[in-house]
Amino acid sequence: MRRKEKFKSQTIYHIFNRSIANFGIFSSPDLRRRFIEILDYYNTNHPTHKYSIAKEKKLYQYENILIPKPGAVVKFLSYNVMPDHYHLVIINKDCGFSKYIGTVENSYCRNFNLKFHRKGPLFQSRFKAVRIRTNEQLLHITRYVNLNATTAGLVAKPEDWVDSSYPDIITNEKYLKEYLTEISIKTPLAYKKFVENNLDYQKKLKQIKKLLLD
Repeated sequence: MRRKEKFKSQTIYHIFNRSIANFGIFSSPDLRRRFIEILDYYNTNHPTHKYSIAKEKKLYQYENILIPKPGAVVKFLSYNVMPDHYHLVIINKDCGFSKYIGTVENSYCRNFNLKFHRKGPLFQSRFKAVRIRTNEQLLHITRYVNLNATTAGLVAKPEDWVDSSYPDIITNEKYLKEYLTEISIKTPLAYKKFVENNLDYQKKLKQIKKLLLD
């Protein structure tokens, strides 16, 4: 039996999960947007309705998942939703972290299955979470996450993949200065240079995989 992880509060984690058989569960912009909204909607200890009901009744309006909000279960530092998997870099704010991710995945699965008239799970396993221990590791993992679509050949420039944190981080100085204060680089231009001067870094993923994913 798999040992149950004990996630520490006020600790940074890289969270990721992949679909069964690399199935394109986030294959369209609308699907990716829905997943991001579900991540945002359930990021509270007391959701008042299911996401689908809240959307239908216009009780929820998405703003931006990177903007911290009171009572949140996690704080987002970076994210990327790819056609068959997702990456999140978060700070675990309380003990509901594992339950929160489970709720998000289950909600997305229910919506997806209803929309496409299918049954069964979407994800190949329980999500994985890797603790980020140093500032250097945090910089490298956010760069890795924000370059994911470019590495996969989906876009030529990382800012063209809108379903990630990168376009916001490099176009509005408020994110690094006020919201993502744990990231040591403080200006959009400096962060863009850090990320894009190292595009080849992604090509050497096997050499750094242990640092990022183990």
